[in-house]
Amino acid sequence: MARQFRVGVTPDFQTQAQGLLEPALAEVLPGVEWEFMPDTGAAPRADVLDGYDAVIALSLYFPAESLAGVRRLAVIARWGVGYDRIDVPACTAADVILAITPEAVRRPVAEGIFTLIFALAKNLLTLDSLCRAGRWRDRMPRNSQNVEGKTLGSVGAGNIAGEMFRMARALGFARLLAYDPLIPTAPEGVALASLETVMRESDFVAVNCPLSEQTRNLIGARELAWMKPAAYLINTARGPIVNQEALVEALRGRRIAGAGLDVFETEPVPPDNPLLQMDNVIVAPHSIAWTQESFRDNSLYACRNVLAVSQGQAPKHVVNREVLERPGCRAKLRSWKVDRGS
Repeated sequence: MARQFRVGVTPDFQTQAQGLLEPALAEVLPGVEWEFMPDTGAAPRADVLDGYDAVIALSLYFPAESLAGVRRLAVIARWGVGYDRIDVPACTAADVILAITPEAVRRPVAEGIFTLIFALAKNLLTLDSLCRAGRWRDRMPRNSQNVEGKTLGSVGAGNIAGEMFRMARALGFARLLAYDPLIPTAPEGVALASLETVMRESDFVAVNCPLSEQTRNLIGARELAWMKPAAYLINTARGPIVNQEALVEALRGRRIAGAGLDVFETEPVPPDNPLLQMDNVIVAPHSIAWTQESFRDNSLYACRNVLAVSQGQAPKHVVNREVLERPGCRAKLRSWKVDRGS
């Protein structure tokens, strides 16, 4: 008798995303055995992980010790695209595929970036507070601006940046610049440039790269000093890519015009964080891309990644592609092909 493919769902879904995953599980994986994993704190234990063939993960940490000695687990299907909380080399060493859901976040994050751009360019918070306070057109800001004719720069030129640039062309941005040492060719209509050029020449700089040891504090005091005094920084990627102390100083000194932040160095953001007190900063709780469509699609694509493994196939978007050549990983996939008579 063929063994049952078992799926574990990290317990944080029950508190942070209750009810979002279940419809996709029923649609994509009907009849597959799944359960919420036992709550073992911020990181699952190895013995818990090895009770499953697949794990759908929201925001738990997966450090090396969680994966040490794991033998059964074949895939961690991340609900989203960020994987800075998952030890990728440890996944590979344990013959575990790490899969993500870029199709689900491309448009929602790009729209979130423009939400922040427009709110900053049009001084939306100031106008809102004036109107609510009964100060109709009293001391209105004179620095609101159009985006047409401006330069949009991106630190990173991957999936989300590509969608952002596609939208930017329709909005009338005159120049599109990107810094990304990992990408040999830029999206259509985008000029690859040095980080200094992107920071110096852009009117809006969007952070669109993943967090890694190479990108942590990538944007610090020197890089912020390159920016125009009238320019804005948008970060919807990961907080630690931008040095918070340097950003606070640049904003306090009005050395840049402002910032739109969906992410922070520490999350949840502490109430005493100085960024929360600034009138030239717009903030959101790492959720500006959380739309009905992104909830649906993250869930569907995460389940489809699990479905592929349950059928003995590699998911479409694998972070650690080298794992697919390892004998242990190939044996796990092959076992499900055999069980299904493929």
